[in-house]
Amino acid sequence: MKKGKNVDSISTFLGCDACIEGTIEFRGTIRIDGNVKGKICSNGGTVIIGEKAVVNAEIDVGAAIIMGMVNGAVNAGSKIEIYPPGRVVGNIQAQVILIEAGVTFNGRCSMKARTVSSEKAADSTDKHKNHKDDKN
Repeated sequence: MKKGKNVDSISTFLGCDACIEGTIEFRGTIRIDGNVKGKICSNGGTVIIGEKAVVNAEIDVGAAIIMGMVNGAVNAGSKIEIYPPGRVVGNIQAQVILIEAGVTFNGRCSMKARTVSSEKAADSTDKHKNHKDDKN
């Protein structure tokens, strides 16, 4: 990983020789350097895909830091960061997305809008409607 990345301490580590097929559910931060096929999910956790990792999985986490190979959709609640020599084939979606030069990315990229509470949204709609009515 590059200097300056602020990542919680790694609570789980899958080494280069690890091969897992199925669903990985975790809390905290997990680093994967082996092969994974299936699904990786966490409610708010961070997944780090190491340079030698090969991941054929759907990823649904709080944050994703990718430096290896990922085939599959990546959905992160807060951010996705992809660093060389990272390669992603699949759609990515997060509020914040960083793709550095030297990365290979083939897929669609979507940045989620920050959610507005229904009360605030209704209030702004009413104000807009009232403002329109005043002009007529």
